Amino acid sequence: MTATNKGKVYLVGAGPGDPDLLTRKAARVLAEADVVLYDRLVSETVLSLASPSAELIYVGKREGEQHKVQEKIFDMLALQSLSGKNVVRLKGGDPLVFGRGAEEWSHLSQLGIEVELVPGVSSATAVPALAGIPVTYRGISHGFAVVTAACLEGLIQDWTRYAKVDTLVVLMGSRTRVHIAESLIAAGRDPEEPAAFIENGATPSQRVIETTLAQIAAGLVEVSSPAVLVIGQTVTLRNHLIPAVQEALPWSSL
Repeated sequence: MTATNKGKVYLVGAGPGDPDLLTRKAARVLAEADVVLYDRLVSETVLSLASPSAELIYVGKREGEQHKVQEKIFDMLALQSLSGKNVVRLKGGDPLVFGRGAEEWSHLSQLGIEVELVPGVSSATAVPALAGIPVTYRGISHGFAVVTAACLEGLIQDWTRYAKVDTLVVLMGSRTRVHIAESLIAAGRDPEEPAAFIENGATPSQRVIETTLAQIAAGLVEVSSPAVLVIGQTVTLRNHLIPAVQEALPWSSL
């Protein structure tokens, strides 16, 4: 098969949930795709923007089978594009923020398949912001860090590097929230530091749970996935920003 017969793969970020937060380019390539491989957190409303003739393939991962499914995704992306189809690999948030998009990009590039990145709005910053929690604020937070609680090695054991970060955003940390909070307190963060979980951010079922590290560590906070955890003093700004957020976002359960 010659290079001219190859299709193209677009690594596309679907944003944090609200379809209106999809970029114009993402919507355009989605409408033109022959095949769409989509993840678990991609909403039905975003998928509805795909061409009616496009083949939609669900490739979401469940706990414990990530590696096996990822290998299949590599194979499917290669097979579809090498057959001459234009493929959209659709991921929640931004494809290169804990989405393994760079791994898929690398794999396809080694096969000589053209890849184009279409960045998305990352849930790491957008979900807290839409809940009235900025990750930075002059005089309160001079910087922030984003970390995933799910990594190749399993649970992160050493949280020392995150003890002094003004605002800490944790993705995929709902299930291990007690371990995370205990580890951060042991690493030096104040047990009474404000924290918040935002469940189903940027969707009609959004729910915000304001709490503290101590309460999370004690197992007193009930939360369901998907949820973004924010730790830091900017959580308290929500009290001032809620009215503006409510007016701008009528779906929000603020």
